Amino acid sequence: MWLATGALGFALGAALYGRRLVRMVGSRITRLNPARALCVSLATALVLLGATWLGLPVSTTHVAVGGVFGVGFYREWDERRTQRSQREALPPEELHRRRLVRRTAVLRTLAAWAVTVPISGSLAAAIAWAMG
Repeated sequence: MWLATGALGFALGAALYGRRLVRMVGSRITRLNPARALCVSLATALVLLGATWLGLPVSTTHVAVGGVFGVGFYREWDERRTQRSQREALPPEELHRRRLVRRTAVLRTLAAWAVTVPISGSLAAAIAWAMG
């Protein structure tokens, strides 16, 4: 029952906001083509279904953004692995420029996550106290 509810919620959210979320996140953190966006969506679906099956509360947005980070960092790792001999001749500034994940976006997102959890917990506690 809960697994089906989680799957239905994910499908509805992906249908309504998925394309917009992937476009916004995919252009600010790292570039996504259709194949990479599919990888992010499939990973998000699997993590959310697994978490729902285990009864764990997770944020769809956090999981999706984490998937985008994962795809971007994999692209960096793979590029460095396959072009190691060419990279050794490049100056450090060029190596920094070739990073595929914008570090400022990563730091901003992590800071937002660190602030979101205590604020939402405090807000939920305040609402529960006011209702009780």
